[in-house]
Amino acid sequence: MKIQNFTLLTALSFSCGSLLADHKPDEKSTERLQAAVTTFQEIMAEPDKAIPQDLLERAHCVVIVPGLKKAGFIVGAKYGKGFMSCRNANRTGWSNPAALRVEGGSIGFQIGVGETDLVMLIMNSSGADRLMQSQFKIGGTAQAMAGPVGRTAQAETDAFMRAEILGYSQSRGLFAGVSLDGSTLRQDLDENHLLYGNRYTTAEIVRDGKGAASPQTAALTKLLSKYSFREMHKK
Repeated sequence: MKIQNFTLLTALSFSCGSLLADHKPDEKSTERLQAAVTTFQEIMAEPDKAIPQDLLERAHCVVIVPGLKKAGFIVGAKYGKGFMSCRNANRTGWSNPAALRVEGGSIGFQIGVGETDLVMLIMNSSGADRLMQSQFKIGGTAQAMAGPVGRTAQAETDAFMRAEILGYSQSRGLFAGVSLDGSTLRQDLDENHLLYGNRYTTAEIVRDGKGAASPQTAALTKLLSKYSFREMHKK
């Protein structure tokens, strides 16, 4: 009887593994992921107005939130869904993207603009560790500041070197550094399920390598590699 039970459990294990491997990402989720790819492409298209490459080369993780929304009927309310990817252990590539949500905070919007694209660079290991939590609020111990823009920006100042997080926003084609104090980042298990077929946590995807890569997730990791490794950028 024990042998039969073991055989059944083994068969179920292989069956579940096969289902996850064959999982097809949800269409709406892949559309959001493509929007993140497009946002980053647009921001980096003009080097003189983009995120300085030396900062991208030093960043531990990148967060991209396309179309962060401002709720006009609630003073100060903001909400958006996005994705984050972190460098792998040997810093030769990037992890599969994990989904997250951004809520609240003092993120600036242009007058009359209801949406803005948001990018965050996580500049050190302590900031990356905070992202592995189920949620954390920017500000206080998590130092954040508006990031410099353009290839001639002074990105070596002490302030930028100390900051855990550098923030950027794009609205109506205008790109600039932005303050993020008060914003809360939460892992999005439901979105991860749509992408990977399982409610993986951020740490399981980014650090443990769980979740099968797909053409949609690979598009983001390849784009990050293109702009964050100098030798690849020259090709």
